[in-house]
Amino acid sequence: MREQDLGVVLTAFHDATRCPAAVWQQADASRPLMLLAAAPVERIAPPPRADALPHGPEPVALDGPAGRQLAAAIPPARRVWLVVGPCPTGSLPIERLFRFLAPVVSQILQTALEVEHAATELAERYEEINLLYTISEILGRTVRLEEAAATILHEISETVGARRASILVHDRVTDTLQVVAALGVRPEDAPPIAVDDHCSVSARVFRTQHALIVDGDEMACEAEASYRRGAMLSVPIMWTSPDGGEPLGVVNLSDRRSAQPFSAGDQKLVAAIATQIGTAIQNARLVRASLAQQGLIQEMQLAHDLQMRLLPSGAAIAPEAEVAARVAPAESVGGDFYNLFRLGPSATGAMIGDVSSHGYRAALIMALAMSASAIHAQTTMDPGEALAALQASLREELATTEMFISVFYGVVDRARGELRYANTGHPHAFVVGGDGTVQRLPALDPPLGMVDRPPRGATRSWARGRDLLLLFTDGISDARNRADARLGEEAVLETVCHHRTLPAAEIVERVFERLASHMGGVPARDDLTLVVLRS
Repeated sequence: MREQDLGVVLTAFHDATRCPAAVWQQADASRPLMLLAAAPVERIAPPPRADALPHGPEPVALDGPAGRQLAAAIPPARRVWLVVGPCPTGSLPIERLFRFLAPVVSQILQTALEVEHAATELAERYEEINLLYTISEILGRTVRLEEAAATILHEISETVGARRASILVHDRVTDTLQVVAALGVRPEDAPPIAVDDHCSVSARVFRTQHALIVDGDEMACEAEASYRRGAMLSVPIMWTSPDGGEPLGVVNLSDRRSAQPFSAGDQKLVAAIATQIGTAIQNARLVRASLAQQGLIQEMQLAHDLQMRLLPSGAAIAPEAEVAARVAPAESVGGDFYNLFRLGPSATGAMIGDVSSHGYRAALIMALAMSASAIHAQTTMDPGEALAALQASLREELATTEMFISVFYGVVDRARGELRYANTGHPHAFVVGGDGTVQRLPALDPPLGMVDRPPRGATRSWARGRDLLLLFTDGISDARNRADARLGEEAVLETVCHHRTLPAAEIVERVFERLASHMGGVPARDDLTLVVLRS
């Protein structure tokens, strides 16, 4: 891209002035000069001698057999020179032309360096970004920290390179820090630590609410010996409320494989993860407190009934399309949803969404998404525009709840014979052809709530009366049996393909029959949603 941009600029310069110009680069002092860009190429003289080129930005004359040239080093790149000339008789002075062109070339090189630096920085941070996303997924699937703590600790340790680690949570009754997950020791074998223990790093970090990196011979404590070897990074787990921050526990990392000291970057990464864990702990406590209230079960059942009534019937878009759908929340209420839209005489819209986590908080976001999508779908036939409007409507709620939504929205246009769709992070969206072929409709953008850029749309052909639009949430493919084995995406696709000629309602029934057979009575860990559309 840098060479292409330079070529365009040098060509325009030559067209306007009739002066040749070239940009040369030398990788190091032992190598010959290499031509990066030139115009016109056929008039460029052989490369000048490297030892004759100036070291600074002030132009120096190079007198050769072809005529007078000017050359100067071009910042900010290393060992790059601009050479102009020889210019034809009657042109502007070569000095004026050189001083006009040099800043333009310098700016192109500066921009190229900044792009390379940004790409390098992103590559270096990929593992950290991926870790934060993975942990948000883990915490989004459970209301019990104990179920996720060991997995979270493993993910953190792999990224930071620690062989020993622990997560301690404050017990309000005993005023101690209890180990809920650890590497290097079984949690039940690690003793609790009193909050007022003055030799413990964990207790000090909890009391002061500030992260701490201690050397191997500093603040040795017998209670922490089982999950500490040498230096240790300790970060408080915080819950931030309108009244201020409240410490909930501590994350510790130790025994680094690289033997390198923990850095400020490591501390910042673990602090971001600790914030997510703090939110999960507080949510779990709130849920447990709510479940203890009298009459909550009846209220949750009522909420379930109300949520199910929000979901449309397939009759809403009949006879233009045949649709069957089913939603089974993992709890009384959930975050999965679908919506159907009649969009004129020949177009039908189908949407499926999955709010991160499940339970009542996800259900509230789900209800807002259902209401807003019903409005926005009627204002445009472009799925990308509709999801952009939905994103704008939910931006504040998603930001304050730290949730996100994967959404697929497709519009089947029978008259045009096409399917237009937008997909923000939804993994399970397919078209099943009449001949049994399966095509995935991939995610084009991250889930709503993760980035601010508007979603994009795509289009593919649609065989009227033969193609099936198949949409489901990951609760179905991730459903587990007593051996903790997943049902898997392939099993769902195989069932749908085998029964693809049946009515949509019977296809849905066959999938849920296979799901029930696989799970064998094991409670679902996540909401289950399936939509089948033929038009």
